[in-house]
Amino acid sequence: MYRTVPELRKTFSGPFCGHAYELDKARQSIHRIMSSRLAFWLVRRRPAQLSLSVPASLLRTTPCRLSSSTSHFNPATAPASPVRPFVFRAILSTLRFSFRALILTTLGFVIAAAPAYDTMIAITSPPSDAETVSLFTPQDDDAQVKENFINSHPLTLSLRANPDFIESRPHMKIPEAWRNRNLTGGVLMGPGKVVVPPFSFSEKTGKNFVQISHVGTDLCGHMGVIHGGFLATMLDEGLARCCFPVLPFNVGMTAKLDINYKAPAMADQYLVLRATTAKVEGRKAWVEGHIETLPSKEGEEPTVLVTASALYISPKQAATMAKVYPVK
Repeated sequence: MYRTVPELRKTFSGPFCGHAYELDKARQSIHRIMSSRLAFWLVRRRPAQLSLSVPASLLRTTPCRLSSSTSHFNPATAPASPVRPFVFRAILSTLRFSFRALILTTLGFVIAAAPAYDTMIAITSPPSDAETVSLFTPQDDDAQVKENFINSHPLTLSLRANPDFIESRPHMKIPEAWRNRNLTGGVLMGPGKVVVPPFSFSEKTGKNFVQISHVGTDLCGHMGVIHGGFLATMLDEGLARCCFPVLPFNVGMTAKLDINYKAPAMADQYLVLRATTAKVEGRKAWVEGHIETLPSKEGEEPTVLVTASALYISPKQAATMAKVYPVK
């Protein structure tokens, strides 16, 4: 095969030997070269270098196996290359890749953010106090029995009839996706523990607070006796909820908590937490309270199990905390 234009020029400039085979081979070489994009570029840029001298008589008299379109091919009139310049192809490829990457990235973000959508709605639009009362659905007969007992107890009915108190179940305001990472709202909830979310009654003025709950057999320290640390956790949270209405942005952090244990708290029983706000000074609130048994019979006196006093301070960043987490 003739690989370069000088070789073709040298071959066609000398005697052509008169053989049809050599002429056919030369024409095939010309056709292959001129069919490439490089040949088109050379024709447009330097047509003088591709001028070939072939005897006209030889072309007329020698038979050719090539098609008529190939035998009459004229390099000087070769069409311009239809291929776009490299820079335009590069830009087009870049745009295509960027568009696909944008679509895939957006799709991945949507898929990843979908589970968090409900959580964001729960944070920005938490349920009202009245709505939380009916949000819990008992999962078994045991939970249903305890739910019905608290709902029908005389103490619950009397607090509901008092217009100065607001009933709620604060733990139901915690977004469901966060409850597994919340101690009192998720970890300590469930069969054998706090079977049903506690019922809370908060006075509108922030003076008094009452909470009714049931504690199971899986919250014990000694066998059959509720762990003292759990009771301390109940008091810490309950006393704080008592003073929330009088603190800026309804947020308070525990600064001090004193606890005195009076009697063993037996497992598998109903408990009542009572708290009273003793004093308020600016961002500080002092609260006193205790946990007692819930009488199961009319006329039965409750037993005080543990007493506590605490100091709560509303932090300077309370405004931000109130927006992020529904504490009230």
